[in-house]
Amino acid sequence: MKRSTQIGVAATAGAALFLAGCSGSADGGSGGDPDTLTISGWSVSTTPEFQLLADGFEAANDGVTVEIVDYDPTEYNTLVTADLAAGSAPDIITQKEVKYVTTFQDGGQLVDVSDVELPDGIGGVEAYEIDGSSYATPYRQDAWVLFYNKDLFETAGVEQPDGSWTWDDYVVAAEELAESTDAKGAYQHNWQSVVQGFANAQSGADILAGDYDHLAPFYERSLALQDAGAQETFNTVSANQLTYQGEFGNQRAAMMPMGTWYVATLISQQEAGEADDFEWGIAPIPQIDESTTGTENTPVTFGDPTGFGINTGISEEKQELAKEFLAYAASSEAAAALAEIGITPAYLDDAVVEAYFSADGAPSDELSTFAVQTHQTLPENPTSDRTSAIQNILSDLHSAILSGSSSVEDAIAEAEERVANEVGEE
Repeated sequence: MKRSTQIGVAATAGAALFLAGCSGSADGGSGGDPDTLTISGWSVSTTPEFQLLADGFEAANDGVTVEIVDYDPTEYNTLVTADLAAGSAPDIITQKEVKYVTTFQDGGQLVDVSDVELPDGIGGVEAYEIDGSSYATPYRQDAWVLFYNKDLFETAGVEQPDGSWTWDDYVVAAEELAESTDAKGAYQHNWQSVVQGFANAQSGADILAGDYDHLAPFYERSLALQDAGAQETFNTVSANQLTYQGEFGNQRAAMMPMGTWYVATLISQQEAGEADDFEWGIAPIPQIDESTTGTENTPVTFGDPTGFGINTGISEEKQELAKEFLAYAASSEAAAALAEIGITPAYLDDAVVEAYFSADGAPSDELSTFAVQTHQTLPENPTSDRTSAIQNILSDLHSAILSGSSSVEDAIAEAEERVANEVGEE
């Protein structure tokens, strides 16, 4: 077995283009070696999933080498786009954000991978489908859940989540926790996802349609929690650059809506002493009404997958090897390995969920298991060439409302007008 390696990438698009000009080849980043695959990644030293998948594929394919090209995460899509244009991109292009899939596909830079065999029930497949064909395959599917501090709930004498909560129940608990402890009842990070992702998924809205009235009750709830002192204000979070890891991990908030990726982070931070030692759990995210609450139902949440696409600039022989890698990364074997390091794979079954909670420090209660395994996860970013522009406008709406610079009604009206004028209809 050959050993996989990591290749560093410059942190700016200009540097990437310079490197591409020096090392470009007709067969992407791995040159003409048919037994070597290169894969784009980011923050490889702290994002272990890339090396884990590379090692697993090498172990199953004697003589194959997998090299990871490490990109700056803040400039990832810019750098990858530049390398694709220069003909020096890796063989396999990790799809970090769904909203860029159409950009790559429109440019003819992704291979049709509809023939890659995927396990039944794997999540996130639809996010990569364009006009009936698939241009990437998922290996990871995070979903948003509710993290909560069991110790703070017990101290406050507040009943812990049981899977039956609506957002109204969440508000009541947050206010009671804030009144009875030194912590905020909840922490809402300043990302637009934390409001809009739930609003879009649970109301069944399509952001591409240009109507955003459904956002109003979710923003009114956030403002009410801020005004009540039950959660930190948006302005304080932004100005002080608060981190969600610090606010929840250091017990400054009793509840926090966040993606399942935080499981691995919290476990490792508690082990390293970077987070307080307290008992915590995971509950389904609160629901818009009672029709999807309770463990006999399927709660609705949101989350985009992370997947792999194949560079059209590589040879057909190399494309076949790359497709084998895509199939491996989506397999039950790879899913179990990802779960063991706290990554939420796109494929879930009982064995994978058991592996996910096998780490020391992970919650072991039934509700946490249910919350991770059972949910209808709708995409945050529809697969469309209009998505990126619309999300930028909705980001402005988010900041305007929560900073207090605009009323909910006025901000929504402005966003609708901007989408109509700046983006237009599909």
